[in-house]
Amino acid sequence: MAEPAPTGGDGGPADVVDEAAPTAADAATRTSSNQHLKTGERHHLVTPALAAGESPTTTAWEIRAWYGYYVGSNGLALFNFGPTAFQNLLSQAAPADTGLLPFAGRPRSVNSIVLLSNGVSFALQTVLFLAIGAYADFGRGRRWLLMAWSVLAYAVGFAWLGVHDPAKWKVAVGLYIVGLICYQLTLTYWTAAFPSLARNTAHIKEARQKYEDGEITLADLDQQDEMERSRLSNVSFYIQSVAEVFILAVIVGIMFGVDVTAGPSQNNWGLSVLIAFATAVWLAVSLPWFVLEKSRPGMQVPPGHSMLTVGFWQLREAFTQMWQLKQSLVYLAGYFLLGDSLNTTVTTVSTLQNAVVSYDTLKL
Repeated sequence: MAEPAPTGGDGGPADVVDEAAPTAADAATRTSSNQHLKTGERHHLVTPALAAGESPTTTAWEIRAWYGYYVGSNGLALFNFGPTAFQNLLSQAAPADTGLLPFAGRPRSVNSIVLLSNGVSFALQTVLFLAIGAYADFGRGRRWLLMAWSVLAYAVGFAWLGVHDPAKWKVAVGLYIVGLICYQLTLTYWTAAFPSLARNTAHIKEARQKYEDGEITLADLDQQDEMERSRLSNVSFYIQSVAEVFILAVIVGIMFGVDVTAGPSQNNWGLSVLIAFATAVWLAVSLPWFVLEKSRPGMQVPPGHSMLTVGFWQLREAFTQMWQLKQSLVYLAGYFLLGDSLNTTVTTVSTLQNAVVSYDTLKL
């Protein structure tokens, strides 16, 4: 199952505000609206203003297409059954007497290879996020990167159709590592569209105009912005969860059609078919988002920085400011620990579970 949709923020560590003020929804709007601040309404933003350009109003169909992408990016293909297929081929390729395969310079057990590959994937993700992660928040390149990584993800998903023989376990290593990277990056760039969608709905634009006209307070605007973000986030997660139940039901039927219980080779083929089917669903329901998404400006790159260095600037700004935001610091520390614990637990449990059920597709 995919990770829950985000509930707030502009997608980067630099999205920080003074705790004495309500959370800001739009840096550019707040900068231009200082004259409307009432007594006691003060704020301090460390995020840059939005880049120049028109921000079209978010349409209902655009939001539905955004929901649709998340239905496809549910993790079944590359995050759930991809690792299972990988570990399954490793276990069959390993000699029965030793259970070891040559990997990274010496013979290793199946579980060791899985965990090391997982570590390599996370290391590469770290490098990529530092190098191109800024496109999620800055400029207009996010949508194109999402499309590029999605295409690569589709290719990896369908490539599993050709990798169901234990002799191809080395190819499976590559598909596993690249698949995890693609899944995480697509989810990240999809998530990054969320604040812009929320702030440009007709409801929030109307509320922002009322604030600029002095009809509502900054706290009222922030509350409405927060509620709009929460609505989009919660609805997307609800739709994705419900849709995944139906997708899994279809998958069970496919497994019976492939007759995965006939033997190891059929089970191997069944896993590959399952991954390809989940990928096909992802491709089908994500296409509307690529067509219907409107181009909107991201945050403006600060003077003296480029798209390759602004990510490090964000990191420095976050570390500089977070000591003044004690509640945010506790939240981020807790989020990091819980996230790391969750990823480690899921990886360990799935690795052990796969071995316990002998990679039986229907039991999984």
